[in-house]
Amino acid sequence: MRPVTPLITVDAIIRLPDERIVLVERRFPPPGWALPGGFVDPGESLASAVRREALEETGLEIEILELFHVYSVPWRDPRGDTVSAVYHCRASGTPRGGDDAAAALAFAPDALPAPLAFDHGRILRQFFDWLRTGVRPSPAE
Repeated sequence: MRPVTPLITVDAIIRLPDERIVLVERRFPPPGWALPGGFVDPGESLASAVRREALEETGLEIEILELFHVYSVPWRDPRGDTVSAVYHCRASGTPRGGDDAAAALAFAPDALPAPLAFDHGRILRQFFDWLRTGVRPSPAE
């Protein structure tokens, strides 16, 4: 029997000019607020996928600043194993929910909604720590 390979996903940490973070309220299970993102389509680059997912879910055209980190802990998605490339991005405008996002809103870093889906609370804590200290998450995680 062939082992099942984890699916590849992308997530966007989108910062607006006022430093608020864009999150989407998931339309489908698992419930909660999440970073905009989703599965990479066959033949699609990670950068193209994160731009597409951000536009579909928030209506925002993003500027990718950098790859923040890659997350691959098997328990991170209750639907099955995924590996996610998380990008640090900028955008301007007003987010609006679309595709599989019931809503898209911007939140101050100290006023994030609950619950956060998947491991996105952990990702955001690590992102804010990195902004404050310059120390990235360990690549051994």
